[in-house]
Amino acid sequence: MITKKIQDTEPINADEGTEIRQIFHPHNTLDGIRYSLAQSTIQPGKKSKSHKMKTSEVYFVLEGKGVLHIDGIPIIIEEHQSVFVPPFSIQYLENTGNEELKVLCIVDPAWKKDDEVLL
Repeated sequence: MITKKIQDTEPINADEGTEIRQIFHPHNTLDGIRYSLAQSTIQPGKKSKSHKMKTSEVYFVLEGKGVLHIDGIPIIIEEHQSVFVPPFSIQYLENTGNEELKVLCIVDPAWKKDDEVLL
């Protein structure tokens, strides 16, 4: 069994005002899983980079509110909401609130740099 606290994971800071913390991934669970789980935090007024993934992704909003853009369609998101993003969809998250937007990101199969294309 492996347990982790988000605050104990190393943050990956992106230039656009987002922070990603990789919680579980095959590389840190002795290949015990095929998916990855990360938390993304976006500061008020900021947005993630537009990208597409070869894999599917599920977002679960922990805190805050914003807009998830999928293939040009804006979806208003708020706390406790889940959204499935199909593979190859152009997507980005935008924080439209006054507090941090925190989402869990589940990628299946697990996130790999080669599976993501920044636009």
